[in-house]
Amino acid sequence: MKVLLSWLQEFAPIEGEPEEIADQLSGLGLTVEDMTLFGGGLDGVVVAQVLELRSHPDADRIQLVDVDSGDGEPLQICCGAFNMKVGDFVPLATLGTVMSNGMEISRRKMRGEWSNGMLCAASEIGLGVDSEGIMILDSSFESGTPLKEALQINEDVLFDLEVNPNRPDAMSVAGVARDLAALQGKKFSLPKPKLEEQGDRIDGRLAVEIVDKDLCGRFAVRVLDGIQIGPSPQWVSNRLISLGMRPINNVVDASNYVMLELGQPSHTYDLDRIQGAGFRIRRACEGEKIVTLDGIERDLSPSDGVVADANDVAIGIAGVMGGATTEIDEKTTTVALEMAWWDPISISATARKLGLRSEASSRFERGADPEIAELAMKRFAEILSPSGASIAPGMLDVRGHLPECPTVRVRTDRVNSILGTDLSTKEITEILKSIEFKVSKSGKDLDVEIPSFRFDSTTEIDVIEEIARLYGYSNIPRTVPQSMVTGGLTERQKDRRIVKNTMVGLGIDEVMPVPFLAPGDLEAAGLKVEGITVTNPLVAEESVMRASLRPGLLKTLAYNSSHRITGLKLFELGHVYRHPESEQPLPDEREHLGVVLSGGDAGLAVKIWSALADALALREYDLVADSPSGLHATRTARIDVGGQTIGFVGEVSPAVLEAYGVSERVGWLEVDLDTALQISHGDKPYKSISRYPSSDVDLAFEVSEDVPASAVEATLRITAGELLVGLQLFDVFRGKPVKENHRSLAYTLRFQATDRTLTDLEVSEVRERCISAVEAEHLASLRA
Repeated sequence: MKVLLSWLQEFAPIEGEPEEIADQLSGLGLTVEDMTLFGGGLDGVVVAQVLELRSHPDADRIQLVDVDSGDGEPLQICCGAFNMKVGDFVPLATLGTVMSNGMEISRRKMRGEWSNGMLCAASEIGLGVDSEGIMILDSSFESGTPLKEALQINEDVLFDLEVNPNRPDAMSVAGVARDLAALQGKKFSLPKPKLEEQGDRIDGRLAVEIVDKDLCGRFAVRVLDGIQIGPSPQWVSNRLISLGMRPINNVVDASNYVMLELGQPSHTYDLDRIQGAGFRIRRACEGEKIVTLDGIERDLSPSDGVVADANDVAIGIAGVMGGATTEIDEKTTTVALEMAWWDPISISATARKLGLRSEASSRFERGADPEIAELAMKRFAEILSPSGASIAPGMLDVRGHLPECPTVRVRTDRVNSILGTDLSTKEITEILKSIEFKVSKSGKDLDVEIPSFRFDSTTEIDVIEEIARLYGYSNIPRTVPQSMVTGGLTERQKDRRIVKNTMVGLGIDEVMPVPFLAPGDLEAAGLKVEGITVTNPLVAEESVMRASLRPGLLKTLAYNSSHRITGLKLFELGHVYRHPESEQPLPDEREHLGVVLSGGDAGLAVKIWSALADALALREYDLVADSPSGLHATRTARIDVGGQTIGFVGEVSPAVLEAYGVSERVGWLEVDLDTALQISHGDKPYKSISRYPSSDVDLAFEVSEDVPASAVEATLRITAGELLVGLQLFDVFRGKPVKENHRSLAYTLRFQATDRTLTDLEVSEVRERCISAVEAEHLASLRA
């Protein structure tokens, strides 16, 4: 929506610099997208008459134009437009003129011919958007007259506003002025046309029938006699041009002017062409057609509204475009002026379906003011009256179903609670009255009657928004809402963060493979579990929900291996889906941790698990030798905590790695976090660090393959007691001289006291106790 400052000032004495007014408009929710000086850059532009047109000797797209700029002497101009003829009056930018875009006009040669100025298109001098040819001026002008004087142009400020869909009132100059006047505390007033009605009354000349009262809430008609089609007064044309509309003739221009000024679209009919001298407002019939003003035949449907004549023939598409059969032309002498209120939803649907969205339909779609029609008609007649038009007595005003103007209860406490203000009831009343909302007290609250031009406001929160706009968002103090509840992480979220941070801290990268697998992926990973098949997968290659994280992680290793990227250490924290053990509608969904260590072995996987167990304070666990499907038969153990299996640690089976094309050994760790995190954990006792030196002892035991390394470790911890501060399995050996079905487990034990330096005797004694305990408990033998 574009508005001129001078036009706003006709409704209220608006004050302030243009930049200040622009800020005020933006603060009211009417964001100023652009602000330009209208009528500037015209100093040095004069009216010139075309004397002769000649072809350029060396250019097909340029002609030589001789013009009279006021001194009677021909002045040669090189021009690329060809829409002129001898005798036309055109705008000429003389030498030295600085155009609005900053370009200075100077004498220059064009293909060997001198050009002594520039003939201007309307767009080049800010008087329209037409840039196809030179602007042709009225023939009544005199050569040499300054263009500003000839066109009665005064410098003005043009604001280009962004109007949101919930502001139908701001689709008019009056609506914008009303808001601005309220903000500045100025008196706002609408125009009061002074007209003398003449001629025969309308009652016997026309009739109106509204068939569909939901489609049309109001249909008002007046008759104007003595119409003489011709150009509009210059001041009307100038304003239409400034707001981006092309002047056509005095009747059409008056219609557009009133629409821009008051927000009420209208349509004019040649009264003599209305068959039966009547209007019928109804929905279109199936298969009905109409030729619109643009000469195109349109196919209508029963959802479209039409204005028909008394013979029920459609002569216009309601709220969108008129029909060609009743169009005004040079022969028109009597006009039927229609102003109506149309159902916004119906108009929006028709305009969109027919591709005929116009300035009029855009206003009807938002909800025009149903009570402005009478004033708008008088204003229309007032603009046409200088050309000899007169308005006939009486007005046909037929009503359908109009939206009610509701009365809304507004609570002062609620206003202040929503806005964070401390406004009094009196202040709220003054704000609302300034934009013509009627207010009455009801105890501590207010009853607010919504005006007809605010079709969008229906509830208390809508009124509160109006109060905020006029009070000024910048005047509302900034506060941080107080809350009795502070945010935080759940225990499960904290544990998940510990898991992720531990993995990242160990140098393992997180990946997130697709949670869907192709048929056969589970079997390729050595998993003897039936996957859940998706009924409607996006692609067949992703039709099985994963029952383990292993296939996805191995696929990632395989892909990187094919690109010669090896030695990766990856982890995934994700959900797996299995068939439920009991009847339930959804799969058994559990969260697992999966870790693959490309180039790593079971020992490295155990270290990763040990670090995670320490981070979660899961101390009482056992590593029990096991050979689950798809993992190495002799280098894998299950992780038991309190009699529950929570995962597996070891290596991936060589057969599985070969199936995936991975040539390196791959360490593996998988933990069922749902089970693991339900077990008591996280209690980390803290003790002081000893200031005394420690002593390390290495012990290597030959034990049966059936004895878990964790069992030997547990015996050592219990036997050594508080003096043991560190225990690490640093070597596992099989082969001669170790007996068959046996292996060597080598540990480093670190002893340290908190209150003294241990003597050699004390270290020797605890060493002997540890050896004896392991040999007795696990039928082990100490290796030399």
